[in-house]
Amino acid sequence: MADNNSFTLLITHSLQPGQAARYEQWLEKTMPIAARFPGHLGVHVIRPTVGNSTYNVVIRFDTLEHLNAWVNSPERQALVEEIGPVLNDDDKVTVHTEAAFWFTPESTNMKQPPRWKQFLITLLVIFPSTNLIPWITEKIFPQLHGTLGLHFINDACVVMLVVWLWMPMMTRLFASWLKK
Repeated sequence: MADNNSFTLLITHSLQPGQAARYEQWLEKTMPIAARFPGHLGVHVIRPTVGNSTYNVVIRFDTLEHLNAWVNSPERQALVEEIGPVLNDDDKVTVHTEAAFWFTPESTNMKQPPRWKQFLITLLVIFPSTNLIPWITEKIFPQLHGTLGLHFINDACVVMLVVWLWMPMMTRLFASWLKK
């Protein structure tokens, strides 16, 4: 199901050590080229945290056809070929046909919700999840009490529920409030 005709392309690139500066230069070259394609709604780069080398580039298009035109274009293929030698893995591309990123505005002329609203919605989701899941997993796996394994199971369950169930549900439920 598409969210207001918005289609999200997530590109994941894991860099070889010491290649961040070269990749940043490549991004500066690439983003304006992508922006010239019909239906381009914007780009957001999620840079790696300390000790990580993975960049996530989120590009939004108005139609799946426009998204595919960019993905399959000779321009993009040449750019991927150019940056290939500094990547640990192949160019990883996924397409989301619904709002995969919780607070991303639906169009470039809309503002992101205020941070305090993002905080409240996120807290509304995280607080019960981080309290309920450990209680449930402790009942299911009492032999793992206090172990790193149980902590991992709790974290995985919370993240899975937040990403695939609670946040999409809550952002739809509170959409009009978030836009005010």
